[in-house]
Amino acid sequence: MANAREVRLRIRSVKNIAQVTRALQAVSASKVRKAVQAMMQTRPYATKAWQVLTHIASQPGRANLHPLLTPRSEFRNDLVLLITGDRGLAGAYNTNIVRFALQKFDNSPVPTSYITVGRKGRDMLLRRRKNVMAEFSNLPAAPSFGDVSAIGRLAVDEFLAGHVDRVFLVYTDYHNMVKQTPTLKQLLPLELASGEGRVVAFDAAKGAVATYIYEPGETEILDTIVPRFTALQVYQAIMESLASEHAARMVAMKNATDSATDLAGALQLEYNKARQQGITSEILDIVGGAEALA
Repeated sequence: MANAREVRLRIRSVKNIAQVTRALQAVSASKVRKAVQAMMQTRPYATKAWQVLTHIASQPGRANLHPLLTPRSEFRNDLVLLITGDRGLAGAYNTNIVRFALQKFDNSPVPTSYITVGRKGRDMLLRRRKNVMAEFSNLPAAPSFGDVSAIGRLAVDEFLAGHVDRVFLVYTDYHNMVKQTPTLKQLLPLELASGEGRVVAFDAAKGAVATYIYEPGETEILDTIVPRFTALQVYQAIMESLASEHAARMVAMKNATDSATDLAGALQLEYNKARQQGITSEILDIVGGAEALA
């Protein structure tokens, strides 16, 4: 019966784990709905902002319009904004995005520094002895633009100061509940070529590119909207990553609950066999004792 007792304890432990994972699944299901709703509300504005930025960058004399639109003659330093989660229990979500970033920049010919959003990405990069110049963690559950504007402002300041020549954004793009894709986007200087992972890319083939007329002044308007729209792309990437994280955690907890339920069933069958074997042994002992007395 010692074996049966051990199996019974394992069954109890597995069932307790299943209760925890089922609760986490319910919490993530609630959070992912709110995160997707918030993401979908900001996506049209972020999309239009990217169209405006791309359109401005396609104007004649791009290099003279704004420093953030001016490409550098050579690239000496790169900066990567890496967006991960603060917590685990989300399957391979954090590991996938960090591995994706390292695959893209480990063999880069120029030095690469990182700004991390989320503790998991920060810890993984520090363990690999990467240059993490800044980190942002413990963001609100539903961050506003003001909560994350400092991240985009830091990247813009580093670019304007000449400390870095290119700024890249690495995040997880949300498609649906079961598909989230690691995505790389060059944030600064603005690329005109359409690339994968951008919120939207301007398609010049659909028609002639009109020239903007600025009122009251070109410099004042561009100094305001270009940094703000650049920071908006960071904010939208954080919203996409947040929705992806909750979706990945919900799926991971559902898989964990299903696995725990299956394991508990297998252990219950093993326990029944051990218990039946113990009962049979006791009956045989009784019968043998009775035969000996007879």
